[in-house]
Amino acid sequence: MVYLDANATTAVDPRVVDKMLPLFTETYGNPSSKHGFGEAAGAALRRAREQVRALLGAEQAAEIVFNSGGTEGANAAIMSALEASPRRREIIISAVEHPAVLALCAWLEKNKGIRIHVIPVDREGWLDLAAYKAALSERVAVVSIMWANNETGVIFPVPELAEQAKEFGALFHTDAVQAVGKLPIDLKATEIDMLSLSGHKFHAPKGVGALYLRSSVRFKPQLKGGHQERGRRPGTENMPGIVGLGAAAELAAAHMDDENVRVRALRDRLEQGILAEVGQCVAVGAGAERLPNTSTIAFSFIEGESIVLLLDRAGIAVSMGSACSVGSFEPSHVLTAMHVAKEAVRGAVRFSLSRDTTEADIDRAIAAVPPIVAKLRAISPFGSQEGAPQALDQAHV
Repeated sequence: MVYLDANATTAVDPRVVDKMLPLFTETYGNPSSKHGFGEAAGAALRRAREQVRALLGAEQAAEIVFNSGGTEGANAAIMSALEASPRRREIIISAVEHPAVLALCAWLEKNKGIRIHVIPVDREGWLDLAAYKAALSERVAVVSIMWANNETGVIFPVPELAEQAKEFGALFHTDAVQAVGKLPIDLKATEIDMLSLSGHKFHAPKGVGALYLRSSVRFKPQLKGGHQERGRRPGTENMPGIVGLGAAAELAAAHMDDENVRVRALRDRLEQGILAEVGQCVAVGAGAERLPNTSTIAFSFIEGESIVLLLDRAGIAVSMGSACSVGSFEPSHVLTAMHVAKEAVRGAVRFSLSRDTTEADIDRAIAAVPPIVAKLRAISPFGSQEGAPQALDQAHV
C-alpha cells in the first residue's frame, strides 16, 4: 500500500515504539507513587514534558499539559477562557476550523448564548484580516484560529493574530494539530496563550496529545479529580503514550528541516505530475503559503469519493476533501468557504505525505490518478457531453 493520508494519521515511528515498550512491562509504575517504580515513571514523564517543550519553543516545561489530543485540548482551552472571563461573551474563529472547534462553538452559541464571530477566507484560503480586526473587541473572551488547515495545508499568520488579540485583552488559542512537527514553532517569542496538538499527526501513538498553557494564563480545568498535571488535567497519566509523544517530538525537531525540503519536493512533484496529465482540475490553495506535505486537488465533474475508492483498490490511500454525514453527501465546509467551483467542490481529493513517503510512492500515484479520473469522467453525466458546464480553471477557485 502507498499511504498518502498523513494528515489523518501517521504510522508510529519504530524508534518511538522502542521508547514506549518498557513503560508496559518494566517502568510501569504510577508517576504519583513514591517508590522506585513510581520514581522511574516520574523521570520518564519529566523527560517527555521537556521534549515537547523543546519542540514548541515554550519557555517552561510546566507549560505543557498532557491530554488525549487536539479535540480535548481545543475544548479545554475555549471553555476555560469563557469561565476565566465570564463578562466576555464572544469568541472569534475562522470559517475553516476543525470540527473540534466548530462543533463546540455551535453548541455554545445555541445553548449558552455566546456570540461567535466566524471570519471568512478568500479563494486561496487566506484569512480575511480586515474582518478579523473588525471582530476584535473587549467583549471577546478567546480567539481560536488554527495554525494550518487540515484539508488544504494553508497556513495562517497566527503570531500576528495573537498580537492583535492581546491589544483587546482576549486570550488566543491555536489548533496546531497539523502544524506541530512540520513547521518551526517558538512559542516564547509569540503572544499565543494556548496551543493544542495531537501526537498521532507526527508519528506518535493515537490518544495522546498536549495543551500548551502560557504560565500567566488563568486556566479553569474542565475535569475534576486528582492532582495530576498540576491539577489542570486530572487522571492517571497515559505513560506509554506520553513517552511516545516525547520521543516523537524529539525526532520531529531533529529532522524537520531536512524532511520539509524532501517532502515538499515530493508534494510538488505529485501535484505537478497530476495537473500536467489531468485536465479540468486545480490545486486548492496553491497560491497561499501551505504545509510542505499537503495538496488538495479538485477534479471537476466527478465525485471525490469515487476517486478515493478506486485509488484504494489500486493500493493507494488518500482522503476526500468532502465529508459524508448521516446519509447525505455534504461538500467540505473548508472548500465551500473558499468558494471552490460547484462542479469541482465534490471532486476534491487530499494527498498528504509524511517522512515515510518515497519517490516510488509518488510515481505510483501520478500513474494511477489520470486513468481513474478518465474512467469516472467517461461515465459522468457531464464528463463526455458537449453541453457540460464550463471547464474548471484557476479563476474558478
